[in-house]
Amino acid sequence: MLSDDGLGPPTLRATGLTRSFGSGETKTVALRNVSLDLYPGQLALLMGPSGSGKSTLLAVLSGLLSPDAGRVTAMNRDLWRLTEKEREQFRLRYCGFIFQGYNLFPALTVREQLEMVLLWAVEAPPEQTEGRVEAVLDLLDLTAKADRVPDQLSGGEKQRVAIARALIKDPLLIFADEPTSALDWTRGEQIIALLRAAAANRGATVLVV
Repeated sequence: MLSDDGLGPPTLRATGLTRSFGSGETKTVALRNVSLDLYPGQLALLMGPSGSGKSTLLAVLSGLLSPDAGRVTAMNRDLWRLTEKEREQFRLRYCGFIFQGYNLFPALTVREQLEMVLLWAVEAPPEQTEGRVEAVLDLLDLTAKADRVPDQLSGGEKQRVAIARALIKDPLLIFADEPTSALDWTRGEQIIALLRAAAANRGATVLVV
């Protein structure tokens, strides 16, 4: 099915998503009958007040949180009909995540955080790893911090490491939960430019809260 703009079939399609938390009088509905299509080369912004379900929607669309009802089709796969192992492999192969809480490994240096993605998720040959890591470190002005662990970094530096980790494997689906929240205006503009480039140059689908 083609979009009205001729973008081709959607990379990701959600239909009728509903997700709630709790039960009885404490039940809260975070998503109610949400549907959307996202396309290759598209950077989409998801906006709304705190508590409106944005992060929940990202988690459901990316296979991290199961919906109560509805369907997610990503890269021609019915995401919530896959086994847990199959969804894990899908995320490793296709998805890049930028979390609000950074989710960095506390014992690993900045360089090791990036090397791990290439060696484990992408299974890149070791001889290709160093060059790609150094290029991303330089792009995000992290070279001088490459041998530091997260506790030795500022909030903005941690955010840039999280962004570097998400982008280094050239994912086709990028989910970014407030990726510029810990950054100043100039750094924030730089990150949005990088996400736009991922969409425009590599045909990635980018969803940004």
